[in-house]
Amino acid sequence: MDFLDTYSIKARLFPALIAVLPAFVLFLLAGSWKDPGLPEVMTALGIGVLFYAMADLARRAGRRVQRKLFKGSGGFPANTELSYLDTSLDSGTKDRFRNFLATQIGKAAPTRESEVADPVGASQFYGECYNFLRNNTYDTERFRVLLNENISYGFRRNLYGLKHYGIAINLLAVLAACWLYRYQPAFARLSQGQIFIQGGFAFLHALYFIFAVNKGSVLDASKSYARQLTMSCDVMIRDTKT
Repeated sequence: MDFLDTYSIKARLFPALIAVLPAFVLFLLAGSWKDPGLPEVMTALGIGVLFYAMADLARRAGRRVQRKLFKGSGGFPANTELSYLDTSLDSGTKDRFRNFLATQIGKAAPTRESEVADPVGASQFYGECYNFLRNNTYDTERFRVLLNENISYGFRRNLYGLKHYGIAINLLAVLAACWLYRYQPAFARLSQGQIFIQGGFAFLHALYFIFAVNKGSVLDASKSYARQLTMSCDVMIRDTKT
């Protein structure tokens, strides 16, 4: 039942559903719903299994994309918010977060001068800080905003990973529709009007994957997630005071 948690449904299953929509539309158009028989029942079961398989594929494809996008940060969305060189947060907030995280990991926080003189050492410190944050923010009630940002990032990442699959499924669904229309097999039939519906949907669906599902949308979501991961320090600091 772990497959039914919020993250898995929204970040893995939903991208899979979007990717296979053309096949699902073809199934709805070509099936015999006035008098459904064994072919319709078996196909419906097959689609259910396909959704699960596609969700797993979305997860693996998304991870491959992530490794390519973030080679320099160990395969994770890059976090630079604590660095003195980053200007996304004010200096007072960064000092407060650095000092808190330094006590948590048991290491001295770098100064501005030491970060410039030893960027590798500073990078290692920040890396340990963010590993600590990732490992201590699993409580979805305490870190609800972070969970939502993580879901948004996971959804876009996994959908981007399925981009080529989604476009290919469009093409296959149109070819299958044309075959059904021409040969009219006993298990499924399509009219000329239904062919136009399938083709129009596939065209719009392909445009969505070509233009809306892109690297930029993933990077944008990763920045929002990375910032919120940093801001989760506020929740931890507040909890230590109560």
